[in-house]
Amino acid sequence: MPTNNRRHVLKIAATALGMAALLGPAWAQAPAWPAKPIKIVVAFPPGGLTDAYARNYGEYLSTKLGVPVVIENKPGAGAIIGIDAVAKSPADGYTFVMSTSGTFWQNRILYSKLPYNLDKDLTPVTVFPSGPLVVGINDKIPAKNMPEFVAWAKKNPTSMGTYAPGSYPHMLADQTNRQHATSIQSVHYKGEAAMWLDVASGQSQVAVGSFQAFNAMAARGVRAIGVTGSYRSPKLPDVPTLTEQGNTEKLVTLEGGLPLVAPAGTPESILKRMADEAVAWSNTDKAAKLRETFAIPNKPKNLADTRKDWEGEVPVWIKLAVDLGIKLD
Repeated sequence: MPTNNRRHVLKIAATALGMAALLGPAWAQAPAWPAKPIKIVVAFPPGGLTDAYARNYGEYLSTKLGVPVVIENKPGAGAIIGIDAVAKSPADGYTFVMSTSGTFWQNRILYSKLPYNLDKDLTPVTVFPSGPLVVGINDKIPAKNMPEFVAWAKKNPTSMGTYAPGSYPHMLADQTNRQHATSIQSVHYKGEAAMWLDVASGQSQVAVGSFQAFNAMAARGVRAIGVTGSYRSPKLPDVPTLTEQGNTEKLVTLEGGLPLVAPAGTPESILKRMADEAVAWSNTDKAAKLRETFAIPNKPKNLADTRKDWEGEVPVWIKLAVDLGIKLD
């Protein structure tokens, strides 16, 4: 090699090494993700829809990413314990949380103080749809629909089981009391299984929850009198929606979901990959079977569409919480 060319090459190499020394870690290539197990915290006990989604999706994710996906149940305090644990976790793509939409969206109104900022400390990845929720009552109550149940509740002590403080059934109980001058008491559980068990035994008179959890008790003394949302449950085609039964309030037309959320600052590429894998998982046979079991016709969306829905729907849910005036502390 001619002397001049050799000097030129050496000069370039020296410059590159100097830049690497100045840039330090920034010069090095970022480590491949994932390089260790991923954890999904579920803010409810095992056995409900949130847990079923997390485990089914987590199993699929593990096969696609080549690392274990650990599901950790952290129930309690209206999902605050589980959400807080993730809000304070490193934003490195190894920790996520799944809970109900109400615990993310309405909790900022329902609680005067939270140990985290839902807007600044967390960011959505995708939302797993929950489908129409079932309004179920103890089978011994002589009511065939929601209006008849409301009339019965005006004359009898009544409690509604909810799967968390500030959840959809909690809001529905409060709205029913305001609309119809009933005195339905909300009884909060850490999940659905114990809630429906108490309705079947007569400890509570009514509850609202997923089809699968309701169906587990349907032959043991629980009967459906309505479903929430804008369409009937595929598993209960003869049970009308609350809107069809004359309820014109916005709350009963809305469909919540089960958001998968990450600490704010998690790399965009990781958020997108997690959402894309959720969409891909939703097209598998196992996902179809889960939706069939829980009577859920729709699927999760990609990151861009999730953010669009989040921006449009969250203000509606927050306004409902404000209008109802429920406070949990």
